[in-house]
Amino acid sequence: MWGYGPQWGMMGGYGYGGYGLFHMIFWVVALVAIVFGVVWLVRSLAPAASAHNAPMKRAGGLDILEQRYARGEIDRDEYLQKKTDLLG
Repeated sequence: MWGYGPQWGMMGGYGYGGYGLFHMIFWVVALVAIVFGVVWLVRSLAPAASAHNAPMKRAGGLDILEQRYARGEIDRDEYLQKKTDLLG
């Protein structure tokens, strides 16, 4: 009869499916593992997307000097003097 003795109810007195809290925790951990796996897979397959978030590398002083000379902002003498100063 239902409701009498140590094994009462439809589940035998042990909660969900006979496993109770352990079974529920197992499925939560499994779901979290699947979500983390999908996130990791998406990030590993899209390396170009992470390159856009990286900070830009700043050009060195000599590169900037060459760019200014190429744009015509400084003349040849000033370029050579500053280049000598930069190189030591």
